[in-house]
Amino acid sequence: MPTFITQGRLTREYVKGGLAKPEDRHAAISKLCEQAGGRLLSLHFTLGQYDFLLISEMPDAKAAALIALTATGGGGIEGSVTTQAFTTAETKDLYASAGKIVGSYKPMGAS
Repeated sequence: MPTFITQGRLTREYVKGGLAKPEDRHAAISKLCEQAGGRLLSLHFTLGQYDFLLISEMPDAKAAALIALTATGGGGIEGSVTTQAFTTAETKDLYASAGKIVGSYKPMGAS
């Protein structure tokens, strides 16, 4: 299954809820990933521009989008960004495939 990396910010409501009743969210997020047809690989809370980093395997990009939409709709996160990640072996295959067609591409205005 494809791997996806999701990052985002926690809402004020989420933080207030965590302060009032702290809990380990791994099981809840893992269940959410399973309901979307995938699995949670890793969940981290982070410093900097984003408050969390979630790495998951999902059947496709639509399933990955379900995670962000559900968490955003539930009021827990905002400003999420989801990126598909490729292994080094997958990247090698991408380069090999691109190498076969690179000569057929001409930029606009090129003869």
